[in-house]
Amino acid sequence: MAKSFIHDKDRQKDFEIMASKLNSLEVSATDNFQKSLVAVLKILAETQIHSLNEFEHLKKAIDLLTLQIFKAER
Repeated sequence: MAKSFIHDKDRQKDFEIMASKLNSLEVSATDNFQKSLVAVLKILAETQIHSLNEFEHLKKAIDLLTLQIFKAER
């Protein structure tokens, strides 16, 4: 499970780097098509970052719930 956690953090970092690069491209885009395309890609990257964050919250919630179940069984 710890290996998956590290992998998720690496993926999140990759998406954050991608979003940063897309911000730069958005500023330097010369026409509306390029700006629109970069905006869509930026939204996709930010959505992936948000999904990974939510997944981390769900894993923590499941861990806490599991602890409570084991405490209740004792």
